[in-house]
Amino acid sequence: MRFVLDEDQRDFAAALQSLLAGSDPVRAARAWAEGDHAPGLDLWKRLADLGVLSLATEATPVEVAIAFEALGRHAVPGPWIESAAYLPVALGRAVEGVATVALPPHVPHALDADVADEVYVGSALITEVGEQLISVDPTRRLFRVAGAAGGAGDGPVDLDGPAREAFDLAVLATAAELLGAGERVLDDAVTYVKQRKQFGRQIGSYQAIKHALADVRIALDFARPLVHGAALGEVDVSAAKVACGDAAYLASRTGLQVHGAIGYTQEFDLSLWLTRIRALVTAWGTPDFHRGRLLASLVEPAGPARAVEAGAR
Repeated sequence: MRFVLDEDQRDFAAALQSLLAGSDPVRAARAWAEGDHAPGLDLWKRLADLGVLSLATEATPVEVAIAFEALGRHAVPGPWIESAAYLPVALGRAVEGVATVALPPHVPHALDADVADEVYVGSALITEVGEQLISVDPTRRLFRVAGAAGGAGDGPVDLDGPAREAFDLAVLATAAELLGAGERVLDDAVTYVKQRKQFGRQIGSYQAIKHALADVRIALDFARPLVHGAALGEVDVSAAKVACGDAAYLASRTGLQVHGAIGYTQEFDLSLWLTRIRALVTAWGTPDFHRGRLLASLVEPAGPARAVEAGAR
């Protein structure tokens, strides 16, 4: 499979990169974590004007993957997966403003429900938002929400029909965001090891550092075709989510190791991507869930006779 962006897709990617590079999304993310949504909402409007919110209904999954890789690379805050991937497909329309969703058990809490114009459980609009919970990523503000019928909102949501299609697009978006975040951590780590000196040498000249960063490069390069394949419908989206989660998590661990103690500090920008990656690895389905889904897709074509035989054992 050879994946090459066409001219319109390249122009869209370039426009996204230009907008985000000039918008200081790091400042917006830090303000969002502190409860100041103004910079993030300003960036939200600019991205919406570029068409990001309507990609799921007016474009293809390829454009969705392009957009979310850019969002991950720049640590853009807000419920973008919910507003631009899941809900437009589940509702059959693009959302207006900021929207979020809880989808138990894979998305048990609503992201940024305090700032959302619309909050859903599945495809049901709700009005009651509960307490805020602690997240490993301060920019991901999680809230308990009540169900549409007044329940706790923690029962399983059916993933048949449009909900399954919407869920798969959200998983693709999550995988692409992980890929973008992993690429950013690797880029920053490579830049750092070329500048940091120890014993009179750049630490990037040491073989152990080179090998560790090369492993990350390989992992990301192997994950990228799975995202592209999933966007084209040629690869199971769960495979993309697992591969991107593993690659991004390796990038975060390696990036932290080469930066040393400074990487742990909240004041250092690397922390934004470390915590985002850690949160997204289990968002929209844990690695175990997606591996189980992959296994089921592999054994399913074996046919009902084999299934009966397996159940008889």
